[in-house]
Amino acid sequence: MGYVLRVRLASFFAGAAAASAVGLYLLHKDYKIAHEAITQQVKGLYESLDERITALEKTKKVESSPQMEATD
Repeated sequence: MGYVLRVRLASFFAGAAAASAVGLYLLHKDYKIAHEAITQQVKGLYESLDERITALEKTKKVESSPQMEATD
C-alpha cells in the first residue's frame, strides 16, 4: 500500500511541476507580447509629441525673427 501511495504522490508532483513549467512559459510569453505592445504605443506617442514640439519650435522661430530685425 505504501508503494502505491509513493508512486501516486510522485506522479502528482511530476504533473504539478510540468504544469507549472508550462504555465510559467505561457506567462512569460504573454508578458513579452504585452511589453512589445506597450513599447509600440509609447514609441508612437513619443514620435507624435516630438513632431508637435518641432512644429512649435519652428513657429516660435518664425514669430521671433521679425522682432529681432525690428530692434536692430
